[in-house]
Parts: sequence; C-alpha cells; structure tokens
Amino acid sequence: MHIAIVLWGFTAILGKAIQLDEGLLVWYRMLLSALAMGIFLVLKKKFEKISWKQLGHLSLIGLIITLHWITFYGAIKASNVSVAIVCFSSLSLFTAILDPLSKGKRPKKIELLLSMIAMIGIYYIFSVQQLYFKGIILSLVSAFLAAVFSIMNKNISNKINPGTITFYELGTGFLLLTFLLPAWFSINQSTFQLPTTMDFIYLLILGVLCTTVAFTISLYALQKIDTFTMNLSLNLEPLYSIILAIIIFKEHELLGIQFYVGSLIIFSSIVLHGILLMRERRRP
Repeated sequence: MHIAIVLWGFTAILGKAIQLDEGLLVWYRMLLSALAMGIFLVLKKKFEKISWKQLGHLSLIGLIITLHWITFYGAIKASNVSVAIVCFSSLSLFTAILDPLSKGKRPKKIELLLSMIAMIGIYYIFSVQQLYFKGIILSLVSAFLAAVFSIMNKNISNKINPGTITFYELGTGFLLLTFLLPAWFSINQSTFQLPTTMDFIYLLILGVLCTTVAFTISLYALQKIDTFTMNLSLNLEPLYSIILAIIIFKEHELLGIQFYVGSLIIFSSIVLHGILLMRERRRP
C-alpha cells in the first residue's frame, strides 16, 4: 500500500512538468498504462476472461477514473500542485460519507462534523487564494470521484484478479476518452499534439510506474484492508507531493501563511478522524 502511495506522490509533480493539456495528458497516460498492463498479463499468462456484466461494471469505473484524472490535472494546471493537493485531501472525508451510504447505512455524526471542519479549511484557503478558484473546485470534484471509484473497486477487488481489473479499467477508460477527444478539442479550441522527448519520458514514468504498478499493487492491498484505511493512508501522498513541489517548483514563494493555516485545519481533521477510527476498532 505504501509503495503505491509513494509512487502516487510523484503524479502531481509529473502532471505539472508535462506540457500537454489535461485531456491529452490523461489520454497518453491511459494508453501507456493499459499497454504496459496488457503486455504484463500476456507474458505472465494471467490474462483473465470476464463476463459482459463485469466488463460493464469495470467500464463504468474506467470512465470515473478518466474524469477523476482530468479534473485532478486540470486542478494542478489551473492553480498549482500545493493548492490542488491540499484540497484533494478531502478524499478520505468523502469516503467516510459515501462508503456507509453505499452499504445502506448512515454516516457517523463525528465524521460529518470532521468533514465540515475540513471544508472550513478549504474555504479558508479559497478566501485568500481566489485566484485559484477553478483549481480548488476541480480538485474537490476529483477527490469526490476518487472516493466513488475506490468504493466500487473494493466491491470487485476480491472477485477478479487485480491486474485484470487494472487493464480493463484503464483500457476502457482510454477508449471512452478517445471517443470524447473531438468534443474536448472543440470545447478547448485545441488540437492533437505529440509529446516532446522530455514529456514522453515523463509520460512513461507516469504511465508505467505511477499508474500500472501503483494501481495494481493498491488493488492487492484492498484485498487485505478496507477502503477507508486505504484512503486514510493516502493522506501521506499530499505531504510527499507538497514537499516535492516546494523543492522542484519553489511553490513556497507563491503561498502565504493563510494557505498553511487552512492546510493545518484540513490535515488536523483527517488525523483526528484516524485516531477516532483506531480507538473504535480497539473496542471489544
């Protein structure tokens, strides 16, 4: 699980470094990731046939993953790595609300309270970083979509081989995005572009290591742990990404004290949530 988190910590940095827009960036990422996983499954003779119903389910998850990545990289390009990543930290709180609802249960009052505290932190960041309004909104949408597909993957991770899940989700996501690219170009008044040499190298790292490898081992982890524990642990990812963004892009020069206060509020709510969860699980 933590190997996957370390690899995911680099995705925001690579997304900022790659010059392609978010639509093409995700298109290339899904293409390279699906190809890498397909080759791996064939060579290891682990390619698994699935039913049409399962294909439909994985295709839906693939679409949600595609939208999640587009909004995530859109948030980074509309603001910066630090702002987008901090707002994306609301992922675990979205999961705390959506996971019980998906099982026909009510979210716990304390989790709703902590979610409201996190929203206060996000609002505080927005109040002083209004220049990044679009990035903040896109990041919150991305976090919501990530919570949705994590819950859906948990429900199917024990029924199908994780490598097969990764291949079909990324493969169908790529096909769906390919179908939608003409509309994307029309809306954004852009055209198809080939990546530069450096962009291609970054895309290979992003597509193979940070996607295929990380996504697959995260699914293996989901076979042993629950969705919330996975997403709670993912809150280490923003820490890695922000540290890297400060070192590589000097983002600390663009952020005021209000950003760090808002970030502290968000992370405090998440840490408190984790402490309460651990205490609850220790009870007989």
